[in-house]
Amino acid sequence: MSQERAFLKSGRNTIIHKDKKLDLVIVNSEIHPRIKVTQNGLEPFKEELPKNRRDAKERYLEVVYVGSADVFGEEKRLLFIQALDGREYKVDYSKIGTKLFVRIHQDSYL
Repeated sequence: MSQERAFLKSGRNTIIHKDKKLDLVIVNSEIHPRIKVTQNGLEPFKEELPKNRRDAKERYLEVVYVGSADVFGEEKRLLFIQALDGREYKVDYSKIGTKLFVRIHQDSYL
């Protein structure tokens, strides 16, 4: 049974947000900051992670574990996220703490 997801993966490091009813929480590893993908773009995710899928759905979230086997199978240094605001964001985990950590890669990919 395949579960409908709020995102698609493309290539080796691109996540495409596709459901505006659910925000994505991107978890690359335990040590990296978590990112929330909303219909208006990206923002830091400072809350506690949902304990399970049901808890996440109640909070209108879907947690995306980048390193899990059903996503990319390994943590990434570079991640591209196509958000519902029509922009593609580049997330560079080697630049955490700088203004280059998350930036707009393409302003209109549609």
